[in-house]
Amino acid sequence: MENKRYRVLTYMKFMSLVTCIFSKIVASQDSLETYVVHVKLPNNQAFDEPEDLESWYLSFLPATASSANEQSHMVYSYRNVVTGFAARLSPEEARAMKTKDGFVSARPQRVLALHTTHTPNFLGLHQNSGFWEGSNYGKGVIIGLFDTGITPNHPSFSDEGVPPPLTKWKGKCELNGNACNNKLIGARNFVRSGGSPVDEGGHGTLTSRFAAGNHVKDAKVFGNAFGTASGVAPLAHLAMYRVCSLIGCLESDTLAAMDAAVEDGVDIMSISIGAGTAPFFDDGPALGAFGAMQKGIFVSCSAGNSGPGNTTLSNEAPWILTVGASTIDRRIKATALLGNKDELDGESVFQPKEFPPTLLPLVYPGINGDRNTSWCLEGTLMSRERWCCVREAGESEG
Repeated sequence: MENKRYRVLTYMKFMSLVTCIFSKIVASQDSLETYVVHVKLPNNQAFDEPEDLESWYLSFLPATASSANEQSHMVYSYRNVVTGFAARLSPEEARAMKTKDGFVSARPQRVLALHTTHTPNFLGLHQNSGFWEGSNYGKGVIIGLFDTGITPNHPSFSDEGVPPPLTKWKGKCELNGNACNNKLIGARNFVRSGGSPVDEGGHGTLTSRFAAGNHVKDAKVFGNAFGTASGVAPLAHLAMYRVCSLIGCLESDTLAAMDAAVEDGVDIMSISIGAGTAPFFDDGPALGAFGAMQKGIFVSCSAGNSGPGNTTLSNEAPWILTVGASTIDRRIKATALLGNKDELDGESVFQPKEFPPTLLPLVYPGINGDRNTSWCLEGTLMSRERWCCVREAGESEG
């Protein structure tokens, strides 16, 4: 009986020790965050195989992070657009790498944010003449997009009239069935939490259509803007690299996708995501773009959603084509008739043919000082009234 009691007590002590150790491991894992680490290659040493380069990268990790008894802390090993890697580290482990030969920098990754039928005519691009025809509508060019994914069955991604890609294309299509074609030649997911390259938010589908959507005849929105819609390079090939989820676009994922796109064979990188201004040496997409540029790849990025004040630009590195939004010469006019017979001109794609003549109350919801109400956010409005909604200059809901 005494021996049995002794064995029970010993077992309980053992389990308590195991639980304590496990709790410390979990707590340690929770304290880690993803760092983007830049290093300098050693002189007179070549790494012909990716595995050799990754082994050298692993030598930078402190013993606590590279121990075989723990889950590997290495997240990505970069080899094309930057020299370095992404790893899950504690602040102490990141600081410990500074003594290593070849170390350049290490910092926590940033979370990047997501930043028509008539526009080509406005830009002077005419379908059967001039510069557009002379450029062959982008025929043979491979555009890699880094975004939220893509909707493969959208009519803009039909491959009608689009020839097969050149043999230099080495990319993958992770979509089901025959979703990829001569227009959409590749689709890959780099969001570490999982998922497919299919677009859940619409942003990536939109930017893909702008860049290289095929001709779509009889396009219209609520019966307006009728015409043939297309991207700027309708005969170009598209490859989507999903790097964004609902929480944003992680810098380490974006660099990994850019790294892969070089090996896949893209000619152009189109990146409509970014963060605030940062020094170029601390700007992951800028560093990746520089590496891509050195390999002959043209990089175009969005200027961001902020402005027009000072220091509101994103992706401003001089080796990037930074593209900002502008107005065009077309308005879909809408007029509000007030009770005193004054008319207020505005714009709206909703153009009902038989609008009721009854005057409705005009309400400014921000009169009580509630910011959410003044923005007319969901759940703040009532029906059977007309609302005057305010957006402050330079601000965005997203």
